[in-house]
Amino acid sequence: MERFVISIPNARLSAIREKVAGFEWERLPQAGGWKAGISIADLRRLTDYWLEHFDWRAVERRLNELPQFVTDVEGERIHFIHMRGNGSKPPLLLLHGWPGSFIEFERLIAPLAADGHDVIVPSLPGFAFSNPITDIIGPRRAGELMHSLMTQVIGEQRYIVQGGDWGAHIASWMAYTRPDALLGFHINMCSLFAEDAEPTTEQDKDLLARRDVILRRETGYNHEQETRPQTLGVAMSDSPVGQAGWILEKFAMWADLPKRDDGSPDLWAGFTEEQLLTNIMLYVGPSSEVTATWIYRGKRLERSGRFPPGVRVTVPMAIAAFPDPVFLPTPRSFAEKTYNVVRYTEMPAGGHFAAFEEPELMLADLRAFVAELA
Repeated sequence: MERFVISIPNARLSAIREKVAGFEWERLPQAGGWKAGISIADLRRLTDYWLEHFDWRAVERRLNELPQFVTDVEGERIHFIHMRGNGSKPPLLLLHGWPGSFIEFERLIAPLAADGHDVIVPSLPGFAFSNPITDIIGPRRAGELMHSLMTQVIGEQRYIVQGGDWGAHIASWMAYTRPDALLGFHINMCSLFAEDAEPTTEQDKDLLARRDVILRRETGYNHEQETRPQTLGVAMSDSPVGQAGWILEKFAMWADLPKRDDGSPDLWAGFTEEQLLTNIMLYVGPSSEVTATWIYRGKRLERSGRFPPGVRVTVPMAIAAFPDPVFLPTPRSFAEKTYNVVRYTEMPAGGHFAAFEEPELMLADLRAFVAELA
C-alpha cells in the first residue's frame, strides 16, 4: 500500500490540449440542440473553458490534499482515498459509477471522517488511477475486489457501503455475497433484483413500465458498452472532445436539471465547467476512458444483471430515492421483494449523480441511516 500523488505528465497534458484545440468543429453538423444527442453549443462552451481557463495543475493540488493510496488487490491496481476518523463510527466505503468518479464524494469525505468514520473512496477497477487492469471486470467481481480492499485497509471490521449507479450495483452484490462483512448498505439507484421478482401492485407496474419506456430510449450507450466497448474505445481514446461529449450527454440527461424554454436541459444550472472537466479529466488524463467502459461488458459476461431466483438479501438496506429523470426510483414495495429495506427516503431534489448534485441531502440521509444501525 503506497501513498499516491496525482501528477499527469506534462507531455500527456500537452497532447490532450493539442487535440482539444485541433478539433474540427465544421465537421459536426447542427442537429437542433439536444434533440439528437449532445448540444454543440454546450460542448463548445465546455471546450472553450478547457482551453482558456481550466487549470489542471490547480485541480491536482486540490485533490492531492486528500490522502490517496494505491495498492495491489488480487493482482489489480486499485487507487483509493482513505481519510481516517477516530473510530467511533463504522468504516464507510463510498462507490461511484460511470461516467462519474471519486470526486462525486469530495464534499462528503471530511464531514463523515469528522463524524468518526474511516472513509474509503476507491476508483473502481479500470477507472481513473485504478488502471491498468488485467482483464474485463464485472460488478460482482468488482465487489469481491472492494471487499478485499477493505480487509487490507481496516482488517476484519464490519463496514457500511454507499453507492450510486455501478456503486449501487456493486454494493448490492457485496451485501449478497458478503453479508457477514456489512453492517448495512445505502444506495441511490436500485436496479438489481432476484430474477423471479415481479411487480404485483398497479402502482409498481405503472412506474416500472414508465421506467422501461425511458430506458429503451436512453440506454443505447449501455448496449454499445456491453457488447462493443473496444470499438467505441478506439474513438474515445483518440479524441478528448469525443470523450467529453460522451460523458457530458449523460450529465445533461441524468441529472436533476431545470429546462430551458425549448425543453433542453440547462446543464450550467447544475454544474460548473470546472466540476465537469475535473471529472472528464479523470478519464482522459490517466487514459482510463476505454477500461472504464469494460464493467458493462463484465456484467454481461458474468451474468450479474440479476440475482438468482428466490434470493433475499438480508443485510439492512437504505434507499435514497432521488428524482432521477431516467432511472426512475424503484418503489419501496418492489425493492422489498429482494431486499431488507429498513429506510426509504423520497428526496426533494437531485438526480443520478446524487452525491455530486446534492451533497448535503446525501450526507444527511447517510448519517440518519448510520444512526438507525447503531
